[in-house]
Amino acid sequence: MFSTLQQFILERCYESFGKKLDRKVFENFYNKNSGVKTKIQVNNITQSLERLIDRGMLVGYGVRTPKKWFIKEVRMTALGKKNWGKWLNRKQDKLKI
Repeated sequence: MFSTLQQFILERCYESFGKKLDRKVFENFYNKNSGVKTKIQVNNITQSLERLIDRGMLVGYGVRTPKKWFIKEVRMTALGKKNWGKWLNRKQDKLKI
């Protein structure tokens, strides 16, 4: 249901529910493996953020042009908190078996 990058994003947003997070926080997902930021990594983060925004789990803040989003900050919605909590419970239930 969620990619590992999306899980990382949702986990960080869940921990700071109600607060806006800068997108640079999510670069730590890749920086723990290497200190180099590539264009592919930036695109992956952007796509993951856009998909979570489309699902209604996050709200994006930034600039939207007719062709592209420039997301600077995100915040988790109440729906996102509810869905992420359910997903975590299902994941823990599977591990108990």
